[in-house]
Amino acid sequence: AEACNLKSKIDAMFNGDKINKTEKRSVLHIALRAKATDKIVVDNVNVVESVHAVLQKIEKFSAKVRSGEWKGFSGKAISNVISIGIGGSYLGAEFVFEALKTDPTARKNADGRQLRFYANIDPIGFARATANLDPETTLCIVVSKTFTTRETMMNAQCIREWLLSHYNGDEKCLTNHFIAASANPTLPVQTFGVDKDNIFEFWDWVGGRYSVSSAVGILPLSLHYGYEVMADFLRGANAMDEHFRSAPFASNIPVMLGLFGVWNTSLLGYKTRALIPYCEALSRLPAHIQQLDMESNGKRIDLNGNAALEHDCSGEIDFGEPGTNAQHSFFQLIHQGRVIPVDFVAFCQSQLMADD
Repeated sequence: AEACNLKSKIDAMFNGDKINKTEKRSVLHIALRAKATDKIVVDNVNVVESVHAVLQKIEKFSAKVRSGEWKGFSGKAISNVISIGIGGSYLGAEFVFEALKTDPTARKNADGRQLRFYANIDPIGFARATANLDPETTLCIVVSKTFTTRETMMNAQCIREWLLSHYNGDEKCLTNHFIAASANPTLPVQTFGVDKDNIFEFWDWVGGRYSVSSAVGILPLSLHYGYEVMADFLRGANAMDEHFRSAPFASNIPVMLGLFGVWNTSLLGYKTRALIPYCEALSRLPAHIQQLDMESNGKRIDLNGNAALEHDCSGEIDFGEPGTNAQHSFFQLIHQGRVIPVDFVAFCQSQLMADD
């Protein structure tokens, strides 16, 4: 890590340098959970101010919906949310949704509410997302960075038709039931008639797979669990960002995890990693990490244009399941068949310990 000047590369990311050489963009998911007093300048703009403006908008909007002030087209309060997105517009948010289900505060805040994710264009995806929901009490969020992702646009059109069918084709209903999270704030208006005031922005310097800390995740999860629960989540993410930026490499958790990956894959030649969380609340962590890691590191060439695969520098193959389930599934292969490095994820205290 020291030989390849990792510290200077970490600083470059935090400073907003355009380290995404392919697209000539900054890589600033860390700005999504930065403190309001922080300053990160990109193209002469302090992006932290933009982030907190959107967070304040989410806080106010989610409070209006949860209190019943915001109502559906027929005048009924909203109690159901469908989040329409795929890939990075879905996996991170679903992971956090599952992780917080048994958090005591989040559980109580979600009482009487439903949040569903609609990603797959298989018609069964639509059937499950809308099953037993009343369109009059349902708010639909179209989540897409570009608003051109084919699957998301198809699914959003299905939900739009579901709403219009219930309201006898009256497109005025869309203002009350259709909102969007996007880095392209004009297309939601043009494509689906979303009111411009109901578009929650994120930015091209947010990689989709890292976007759970943006409106992609914070908007639907605040509607379901309450904004303050998600503000705690952001504070936790910021604490880990600061640890990553400042801790010595030998005690730096993200750095050590990354070095284990390089050691196991590039030096020892093990191509696979099992991710085993011994906590049911983290059941969707492997799916989230699969995208974070395999989409980030699944490259054919490295930064210098060299063939990554030929030098064993492409990414690991990630898979996993919750711990005790995995023990009775694929651990036989790990114990006796092949050498597979394993990341075991433990917890200190169950969420249920603080729940009455």
